[in-house]
Amino acid sequence: MTQNAPAPESPSTPRIALVTGASRGLGAALADALAARGWHIVALARTTGALEELDDRVRAAGGSATLVPVDITNDDAMRQICRSIHERWGKVDLWAHTAVHVPPLSPAGHVAVKDWDKTLATTVRATGLLIPMVEPLLRASGSGTALFFDDPSWHDGAGVAKFFGAYAASKAAQIALARAWASENAALHAQGAPRVVIDMPRPMPTATRARFFPGEDRATLTPCATEAARIVAALHADP
Repeated sequence: MTQNAPAPESPSTPRIALVTGASRGLGAALADALAARGWHIVALARTTGALEELDDRVRAAGGSATLVPVDITNDDAMRQICRSIHERWGKVDLWAHTAVHVPPLSPAGHVAVKDWDKTLATTVRATGLLIPMVEPLLRASGSGTALFFDDPSWHDGAGVAKFFGAYAASKAAQIALARAWASENAALHAQGAPRVVIDMPRPMPTATRARFFPGEDRATLTPCATEAARIVAALHADP
């Protein structure tokens, strides 16, 4: 991990937000919004340059971040990162999981094997492996929250929209994991089990959505910063 700004001075450990997929879109906007409220951000993403841009914004706003350029499908790297977080802070107060792989839109019968493999590895397998890695850190917080995001883009009102099969299958599987975890923990919060929240953001002008709907009027979409502010405000309003 690369420490690019000091943690805020405080007699107690700062609130720690682990953001997987922090380099752009909603993940970056959440990191900005949380840092503005005094959280220390552990920002994970594959793109070093985008992480450095995030750090510049966080520092300019008086916040702090630890940058971790990593592919979340690297099991050993993720185990080491979680171990390092434990050794340094002893906890994670919030895990915001925005990392996915978005395959090209394609008829179900024409999805390339390499796209299937990368999509399932990033969106489903990595999520399933990260839950048991991060859960002890959230439990150590005493009031930890895991935050997942469903995506309305692949719904057409009656089911899965045409050509969204691979992406829809991976997101449905990821959210099923999150829903199961939420149900398992629902009665155990008093014992320190993390709260699991699944949010459905409004359509935003992200790179992913631009790939799905290239001719869409992006002015009609909700800015990522607006959605991030709503989500963070709701987290702070909850007991």
